[in-house]
Amino acid sequence: MHDNDDFDFEDSPGIPAPLPAGEHVVWQGSPDVREIAKNAFHIRKVAIYFGLILIIQAISTYQTGVTSAGVSLPMTMMLSVLGLAILGILAYLTSRVTIYTITNKRILIRFGIALQMTINLPFTQISAADVRIGKNGIGDIPLTTKDSKRVSYIVLWPHVRPWNFSKPQPMIRSVADVQKVAQIIHDIAADLPIANPTGKPTANSTANPTANLTANQALRGISGAPADAVLMKSEAS
Repeated sequence: MHDNDDFDFEDSPGIPAPLPAGEHVVWQGSPDVREIAKNAFHIRKVAIYFGLILIIQAISTYQTGVTSAGVSLPMTMMLSVLGLAILGILAYLTSRVTIYTITNKRILIRFGIALQMTINLPFTQISAADVRIGKNGIGDIPLTTKDSKRVSYIVLWPHVRPWNFSKPQPMIRSVADVQKVAQIIHDIAADLPIANPTGKPTANSTANPTANLTANQALRGISGAPADAVLMKSEAS
């Protein structure tokens, strides 16, 4: 998480307006720049692609003595470095401007390099959350909302689960100690009361069915890093 003069209009970093009485920040964080460069902007794959092009061009030039496609090897190398630099800068800026905020009532995602936006996701509108853990404890938490029309894949990218175009899922992406963050989300959701069919909150009802499980049961499968360990499972699933 970074301080930035461009966001002086915010009440506090990542929060565009004062929080209501009774609401407080539990956790804040930002994407890891190296992980988001690798996983969102695919800088490693692009580097391999450029490397293969350079190797093929070098072999072709050596064997024939003719520069392929009229572009010299140094020019191809310069363009490759420029392309990778642009991706690196985009990853850096994305990490710098993005702030994920978890309060005791909602999740806020502040994002946008050119045009800053904040998406508000109340826990009452989140039906499920998955967790994916990578190396060094850095990982992602995709969130399933009850109304998928609330979010746009294009607007949210890269803070959205990859390839889920029909039902976009906002995602806390590439954050350190993701298991701790997942536990925070679970604990808050488990403590939220929900209304019963009469419209009145019950004394022991909770926002998700895993509330009565132990932390290890509710976060089953996280250690061992499967692709999509269930953190909060909705009643419909």
